[in-house]
Amino acid sequence: MADIEMAVDINNSCDIRQTLMPLDEALIQLESRANPVKAIEQVLLSDALGRVLAQDVVSNINVPPADNSAMDGYAVRASELVQDKPLVVSQRICAGETGEELKPNTVARIFTGAPIPMGADAVIMQENCDYNEKENTVTIHESAKSGSNIRLAGEDIVSGSIILKAGQKLRAQDIGLAASVGVAELSVKQRITVAVFFTGDELRDPGETLKAGQIYNSNRYTLSGLLKSLGCDVIDLGNVEDTLESTVKAMQNAAEKADLVMTSGGVSVGEEDHIRKALEQLGQLNMWRVNIKPGKPFAFGEINIKDKITPFIGLPGNPVSVFATFCIFARSYILKAQGVEDTKANHFMVSSGFELNGKESRNEYLRVRLENNDSGKTSLRLYPNQSSGVLTSASWANGFAFIPAHTKVEQGDLIEFTPFSEYGVA
Repeated sequence: MADIEMAVDINNSCDIRQTLMPLDEALIQLESRANPVKAIEQVLLSDALGRVLAQDVVSNINVPPADNSAMDGYAVRASELVQDKPLVVSQRICAGETGEELKPNTVARIFTGAPIPMGADAVIMQENCDYNEKENTVTIHESAKSGSNIRLAGEDIVSGSIILKAGQKLRAQDIGLAASVGVAELSVKQRITVAVFFTGDELRDPGETLKAGQIYNSNRYTLSGLLKSLGCDVIDLGNVEDTLESTVKAMQNAAEKADLVMTSGGVSVGEEDHIRKALEQLGQLNMWRVNIKPGKPFAFGEINIKDKITPFIGLPGNPVSVFATFCIFARSYILKAQGVEDTKANHFMVSSGFELNGKESRNEYLRVRLENNDSGKTSLRLYPNQSSGVLTSASWANGFAFIPAHTKVEQGDLIEFTPFSEYGVA
């Protein structure tokens, strides 16, 4: 691992002349250091969206509970059916009712979801039948096979089967599935708490008047929104005076209150970059500077306060770098810490609608938009300004195009595209 830049000792901090950490290695390092939360709580289904399931959910019933009709029509014995011969309608069965055994040479009027009466083995859709109200008979204009248009008991879910696995993040359809077997509460992992603060005397919040040299702190709102989109509880400690002493105090305060501390900016080597120095004073820096663009100065370490070890993630200061490194690195760490088993963001190979000269020495995550051109062909359009300070590019785009270092791209080449939705931040 000679090419990997790491600080394993706070007395031997990262040498800025060392090579950048490979992208894959950084991801492996982060996930391996994430300790999944152990605390569990019970929540109502109405409060379970986005939570991480702590225990498998097992169904105690069959779904559907009995053979039932897949449509409105007539329940018949297939062996008795004679095409175009009128048959008496002996009963009417609605969903939620239970019919009687079907009398020989009769049919039952039946509605979607209603239980199939004993003796019937097929359902004919009403569009293929003519009902004679005066005679109370129906003429069926098609033949039937046993089992036609019948949903079998347990066809969806068999009693005793696992319907939801521990470690998955619950979506609306997962909660609906739990409800379909009568589960009212779910065991979920407790949310992790993330404390954030920001350094930089130039930073001001929206609504304040800017003076010369000052900027609005967009990173505060981007980062808070990203964390909330992953289901984290956020403690926002705001802007901190740009001194080492204030940074150390803020880091101590954050570490005592939270499961994870995150900042943006201040992790470089300048005289006014205090985050890295504070971290080395309070704990250790385990990872710094990754082979990625945008977002090279990504940092990961630990804060040791009162016998408590609190992980720390330092994002770069540029707005696009904050967004990119959160999606690519911080997201997978946070999901793993939340107890999520599968943290992978799926990608797709899509035709490029742009060209690159292949001279970039770092792995690039370009902001692109998946679009259909006039001929209906899907391709990726590149935002024209890929500077790490142009947050407009992240708002305009709907995903990242990943371009390995030194890779030349021609129009029409297939390249790797990951929608923002795969990161859970769309």
